[in-house]
Amino acid sequence: MMMCSRLRPSLLHPLSLRLLATTASRMTVAVKQPDRLSATLTFEDPSAFRVKSLGELLRALGIFHLCSFSVLVNNSGKLMSVARRLLGRRAFSSLLRPTVYAQFVAGENESEISQSMEKMSLLGLRPMLAVPIEEDLGESTGEKKYDDNMEAMLECVQISHSNTWSRDPMMQLKVTALLSPELCVKLTTLIAQQPYDLNLLVRAMDGEQINFPGLDESDLAHFLCSLRRLNQIAEASVNKVRVLVDAEYTYMNPALSLVTMAMMKKFNKDGAWIWNTYQCYLKESRSPLLEALRLSETEGFCLGVKLVRGAYMDKERKLAEKQGRPDPVHKCWEDTNDSYNGSLDVMLEDISKNPESSRIIVATHNEESVRRAAKRMEELGIANDGGSVCFGQLLGMCDHVSLTLAKEGYAVYKSVPYGSVDDTLPYLMRRAQENQTVLQGIRKERDLLKKELFRRLTLRGGRS
Repeated sequence: MMMCSRLRPSLLHPLSLRLLATTASRMTVAVKQPDRLSATLTFEDPSAFRVKSLGELLRALGIFHLCSFSVLVNNSGKLMSVARRLLGRRAFSSLLRPTVYAQFVAGENESEISQSMEKMSLLGLRPMLAVPIEEDLGESTGEKKYDDNMEAMLECVQISHSNTWSRDPMMQLKVTALLSPELCVKLTTLIAQQPYDLNLLVRAMDGEQINFPGLDESDLAHFLCSLRRLNQIAEASVNKVRVLVDAEYTYMNPALSLVTMAMMKKFNKDGAWIWNTYQCYLKESRSPLLEALRLSETEGFCLGVKLVRGAYMDKERKLAEKQGRPDPVHKCWEDTNDSYNGSLDVMLEDISKNPESSRIIVATHNEESVRRAAKRMEELGIANDGGSVCFGQLLGMCDHVSLTLAKEGYAVYKSVPYGSVDDTLPYLMRRAQENQTVLQGIRKERDLLKKELFRRLTLRGGRS
């Protein structure tokens, strides 16, 4: 594998000059075959769903219809609790397994996961396994639970790597499954006053007893244990599985980025094995991305970027209002789109010049952003399946985009949670509530599913 070196002429200039240069170069690049792209990536063809069984079509239509009602999504936790109490745990699980669970979850054990992943592989899609474990403030459970979570993530590394159904496997990681949210909030406050040196965190990951300013004895002990847990996962995954660290809430994201950048500094010398997530629905989303590019240059590591719009909009706004601080979220959908597309352009420009130094997953269900990325890739000469750029959507959603992209030769990942009904249901409900805009905007996918269902019924009627 090629060494990831940032020792190039751009190091001699500030990042701002480099971005000005890339912007200027963007204006001079000729568009290559835009007609072909516009024809193939319209995402209007219902034949993308011909690989689905009749039962899968009916299940998706029913679930998408229910998810379009915000009152059901908002109260899904209460409704599920009532149903579990009335039906009993076994009957409730039997009801959920062939419906919501089967739509959005890969399975409970390695055998079930492998069956789901093999089918996905036949469709040209790649899995990005996600252990459905995370915490928020007030949910901390102690070192034993964090150690158990680490073991679950190490198992995820093993499952992702040991099977033949995935080329260049990925997995997702929630730092708050290994490091308490309370300490993340405290670290966020501390590093805003005095940034921590990444070298300190790397040394702590290696087992040194480092003292971090502002942490008392208890916090320090937990932080050191958490860094070593993250180190163990990274050591198990490097050269095998790419670990995509999820962003969470604004009140803890700086701390999450800090530990993720330290992992990148240590493990991303020869490739992008640890990635960070950037939420473009935040007004300040561009600054952390540009800072990551600067750090990757000065510290000499490869940068892996998961670019998302974001999923915590309502909670972020309510929390900002409650605390009397400015709303951190863009005022309108158009501003979020501009933020996403602008950050996408910055990364694609960097990748076109330094394909061994940066990688990105365009994680979006937005068709316009997908087309934009594909068009810029063609203009900049970035290969569809060259490894530097890939696309990502959630399992069970946006299949008309995922399958079309895969058909056209792009690398496409589906975010795949796995585990028991009890383990995954809280995760699914939280994702549903955070992604209401996406759920309510799947009318097109429902229409395409209906067209494919009508085609099959018509075909069957003609044969009878």
